[in-house]
Amino acid sequence: MKLPTKPHTLPMPLWLQGVLELGQAALISALVVIVPVAAVWLSGGLADRTIDSVARLAGQGWLVMHGVPLVLRFPPVVAGEDAVTGLLHAIPLGLVLVPLLLAWRAGRRLARASSDQLWQGLLGALLTYAAAGMGVAYLSSTPEASASLLAGALIPPVSAGVGLIAGAHHRAGTWSRVVGVDLATAVGRASQHSRWAGSYAWSVLRSGALAVLVAAGLSAALLAVTIGLNWAGIAAIYERLDGGVAGASVLTLLQLGFLPNLALWTMSWTTGAGFALGTGSSLTPLASTVGPLPAIPVLGALPAGTLHYGYAALAVPVLAGALAGWWFFREGENHLDEWLVLKSRQRWLTATASTLALAVFIGITAGLGGALVALVSRASLGLGRFTELGPDPLLLGAWLALEVAVGAVLGHAVGSLLERQPRRR
Repeated sequence: MKLPTKPHTLPMPLWLQGVLELGQAALISALVVIVPVAAVWLSGGLADRTIDSVARLAGQGWLVMHGVPLVLRFPPVVAGEDAVTGLLHAIPLGLVLVPLLLAWRAGRRLARASSDQLWQGLLGALLTYAAAGMGVAYLSSTPEASASLLAGALIPPVSAGVGLIAGAHHRAGTWSRVVGVDLATAVGRASQHSRWAGSYAWSVLRSGALAVLVAAGLSAALLAVTIGLNWAGIAAIYERLDGGVAGASVLTLLQLGFLPNLALWTMSWTTGAGFALGTGSSLTPLASTVGPLPAIPVLGALPAGTLHYGYAALAVPVLAGALAGWWFFREGENHLDEWLVLKSRQRWLTATASTLALAVFIGITAGLGGALVALVSRASLGLGRFTELGPDPLLLGAWLALEVAVGAVLGHAVGSLLERQPRRR
């Protein structure tokens, strides 16, 4: 007797699965904005708006969450003059993690479903997210605020693409399936000197990235302590606002979204470069000059006036550089020092030259990384004096490069003392 078999089904095309995966990610990330905005509207916080207006506001919030700038238009102060325009630009790094993590999950699922045509799924997914961004930019446009259709199509896929590729690589375990190039084979064809140079450069890059990561982590811890110590002032601002449960919840969500930005601004503060909260303002470890600020509770933790022990914060980037130098020593990829030893027998000279060169390379790498994160964390509200919010990327990069380089010299020297091989008897 022949048993009934399960009917054969056609497998889903990989590009279609990519469309569904990131389409789902776009919808879920939209709910992160729609739910709070709808809660405020239902509680009477946006009573003067229609449901269409609230929907467009949510769409603009979705675009801002992905880093898409909005063109704001304000009515003229004097009748007969042209309308005043400004550019609102901010990347809430805490909220952008939502689409990034959803895309990371989608990348893993696409890599699991693909054997050798992964690019089809990635391309279909990114085109879907670009279409979603363009559609939201078109539908959410109002006379008061609008986004460029080109920006709506190109900027949201950036965060989604990073998560998508990272998730696909994590699942695939090799870049050959993601980009179609076997990097290990390509490196194997290079000469020995090229591989040594590549290993040295790769270790320097990772050391510089480690320095930025440690500096940002210590700065985040410093920010958390500062918020804890000033919690009474923050709570007082919440009480004065009296926005109800819905309003306070949305305000808290907004602050959590910008908390990583504040951590990076704190990192700039620890380097001595400081950051600005409006045109003409400056916050540094030595002194703070700040004008009137909006009633945002987390701003109640800002330092004010002259800080007698603020210079102690400069130890944060130096410590980050020391850990980076120590890590590089433990990595054992100092091929520049090995090459210098072959060229000269003066060990004191070759050791000094290789250590100073290493410190310069790590410092430059960390400085470039610091300038990049400063650029990403900056914001502009597009009106009045609040067009400059955050650190100066060039100033932060220069200060961080110098301080990390000093710490790298110390860390490499300490590593050579602590990591000595025990003597054999």
